[in-house]
Amino acid sequence: MERIKIGILGAAGYTGGELIRVLLNHPQAEIVFANSESNAGNPVSDVHEGLIGETDLKFTDQMPFNQVDVVFFCFGHGKSEAFLKEHTIPENVKIIDLAQDFRIKGNHDYVYGLPEINKADMAKAQHLANPGCFATAIQLALLPAANLNLLKEDVSVNAITGSTGAGQKPGATTHFSWRAGNLSIYKPFQHQHIAEIRQSLAQVQGYLDADIDFIPYRGNFARGIFCTAVVKTAVPAEEIIEAYKDFYADAAFTHYTDKAIDLKQVVNTNKALVHCEKFGNKLLITSAIDNLLKGAVGQAVQNMNLMFGIDETAGLRLKASAF
Repeated sequence: MERIKIGILGAAGYTGGELIRVLLNHPQAEIVFANSESNAGNPVSDVHEGLIGETDLKFTDQMPFNQVDVVFFCFGHGKSEAFLKEHTIPENVKIIDLAQDFRIKGNHDYVYGLPEINKADMAKAQHLANPGCFATAIQLALLPAANLNLLKEDVSVNAITGSTGAGQKPGATTHFSWRAGNLSIYKPFQHQHIAEIRQSLAQVQGYLDADIDFIPYRGNFARGIFCTAVVKTAVPAEEIIEAYKDFYADAAFTHYTDKAIDLKQVVNTNKALVHCEKFGNKLLITSAIDNLLKGAVGQAVQNMNLMFGIDETAGLRLKASAF
């Protein structure tokens, strides 16, 4: 079995560590290098201590792109585009960017990597923009509704994320003593993921005139995203639920469930769970993902599998950690 040779840039952060964890257990993956200038020469397990005993891999400040088939960008937002202006990656090397730099269609060839709607284009892609974490949870909640042409009025969305969504660098709103037992909102109606959410919903519905009124919350837990969305519609619940089941019937990791969902069902997995309930003319949709997996690294590996024509689920059959 030929292995996919992989390079990782920004390997010392949360997404870099989670990516290494997943790839070490991927049957067709081989990590060639994990780049981190500040940690060069140090064992990866010195930073990502959950990997003690699992790998002898060391961080490097080298970037031997000619030795890999694909490189993952685990940079902060805005750094991927800047990096490509200063470095040349061979044309035959695929790129999967986990930042937001290329998610919006424009003067670039990056395919937006949401498998539930773009799988055919992703299979042919050389360069791929991995969706954002909030964006993934919200899109998966709303895409079947868009497919039914239900998004005609403004949509109210609330979603809460764990502290790992803010990255590994400590900040005023991420350290334990502030976050524990606390709750807050940030960037109401202005979150950077709204643009990519609108792009996908318009792609499926054909247009999108309604606003997505998104209020993000900081949660006092480490990982996961729980989302609620309210859509006004007179369409019967039975018709909507059947449409949701049909929309995700062939999805590898996104599942509609008739039961109310909770966050622990998805944490440590690449799954997304979606549930609908009707209250009069209001449709309540809930969705849940792990922000580091289906919201970042897991989806990126799923996308790599699709780009290389192998089993979409390879390396991603993960068990929810709470059960």
